[in-house]
Amino acid sequence: MFTVENFDDGSDMSIAVRNATTTWDGALASGTGTFGSTSSGALDDQEVTWVSRTEAPGGKTSPEELLAAAHSSCFSMALALTLGEHKITPTRLVVSAEVHLDPVEGVPTITTSNISVHGTVPGVDAAAFADLVDEAAKLCPVSRLFAGATISVDAHLDE
Repeated sequence: MFTVENFDDGSDMSIAVRNATTTWDGALASGTGTFGSTSSGALDDQEVTWVSRTEAPGGKTSPEELLAAAHSSCFSMALALTLGEHKITPTRLVVSAEVHLDPVEGVPTITTSNISVHGTVPGVDAAAFADLVDEAAKLCPVSRLFAGATISVDAHLDE
């Protein structure tokens, strides 16, 4: 089924391994975390605080924002793969993710990721697009990571 080169070579080795290190200074409410080392360097020196996580970002990121970026990019790749498997090339896919941090039994918990997909896909009608999006949803590794969370997908085929 999968035709992406080297997607599954039968070995037990990981397809990819990435890492990040956060250094936290101070108490939760007043402290600051800084990404000091990430695999790509793209996130190095980015700050995260409890206030930026739960109130106003103020130019800082949060775990939920990073998860939303991971989920939207992963889902777009899974959909591009699915379309390619059906010999369909999209003109454009715009995938957004909205990740929710909610109190569950008094504990902050990531509960939901709402995916919104807008696609310009020549030769595909809305019903076929919905089926392809459903197929892609099963492939996205980040969706599988969020398996215990509520994940909703709202897909629209753009003309």
